[in-house]
Amino acid sequence: MTAWLLAGGGTAGHVNPLLAVADAIRRRRPDDSVVVLGTAEGLEARLVPERGYELLTIPRLPFPRRPNRAALAFGPAFTRTVAGLAATLRERGIEGVVGFGGYAAAPAYLAARRARVPLALHEANAKPGMANRLGARLTESVGVAFPGTPLPHATVVGMPLRHEIETLDRAAMRPEALAAFDLDPARPVLLVTGGSLGARRLNGTVLSAAPRILDAGWSILHIVGGRAEVTDPGLPGYRMLEYCDRMDLALSAADFAVSRAGAATVSELAALGVPAVYVPYPVGNGEQRFNARGLVDAGGGLLVDDAAFLPSYVEAELLPLLQDPARRDAMAAAAATTGVRDGADRMVDLLLQGR
Repeated sequence: MTAWLLAGGGTAGHVNPLLAVADAIRRRRPDDSVVVLGTAEGLEARLVPERGYELLTIPRLPFPRRPNRAALAFGPAFTRTVAGLAATLRERGIEGVVGFGGYAAAPAYLAARRARVPLALHEANAKPGMANRLGARLTESVGVAFPGTPLPHATVVGMPLRHEIETLDRAAMRPEALAAFDLDPARPVLLVTGGSLGARRLNGTVLSAAPRILDAGWSILHIVGGRAEVTDPGLPGYRMLEYCDRMDLALSAADFAVSRAGAATVSELAALGVPAVYVPYPVGNGEQRFNARGLVDAGGGLLVDDAAFLPSYVEAELLPLLQDPARRDAMAAAAATTGVRDGADRMVDLLLQGR
């Protein structure tokens, strides 16, 4: 029996891989115990207890990027947090710490070193975050989702995916999926998603181009996100959702996708062999472009800048592709060659090496 502490959170990109690995540990080693370290403000505060795991919380301590009053307070607060965590690891008999990036990860990495507890980490993005750049210096057990991720000791394990995605039989689920979204079984489906909050450019362009896409014989399943300021046009064959809590059904319905290039989305579409046009989020450190690069180079998708994803792009590039089944099939096969369905188990294998 091993006692594990899994650290990470803040966004779904950190929490979902963490939970997938926690579930794989529980499935494979039912006598092991798992607790999760996060913050009270992150998505983990809701998702971790819902999944049946104990959540320990620490203060949210963003690393200061400029000298100011907050920067002066950061050092003592961070030191106290690390010392407290190290004591917790000893008190609870934690035998392995696994980090997934995010605010809780860096303190956990340093606490593991202080308490002399074995450490491993997983990096979901092709361009690593600050916490995992630190953590990778402290361990040789470094799992990454994408080849070429610039971390020392990196081993490609793929993305730990939700079990319902890992085991999804899209062909078998397709009739249920089409019925769930009231889509015509005789028409292929274009899935459009910008993530849980939505993407203004994707939403606006697809709404403008929807009549042409529908006229080309396709249905559209459009997940617009929780902050979208759009109105359902009420067109036959077009389905608008604010949020989809059954992405397994949405992915089963999809014949092609237009999507942001978050690490989880790219990994799920690749694992399931769904070809796509990727429109990376234009703000931040550019990691989304890197996430999709390998899949695009393999021929499984296309990459277009946010500023260029306009109705004119749909007319000139996307519509001809949607009307070319042979090209779409080739892209689907290429996407599947880059996909990994057993990332969670591969990550657990990495944790268990040498034990």
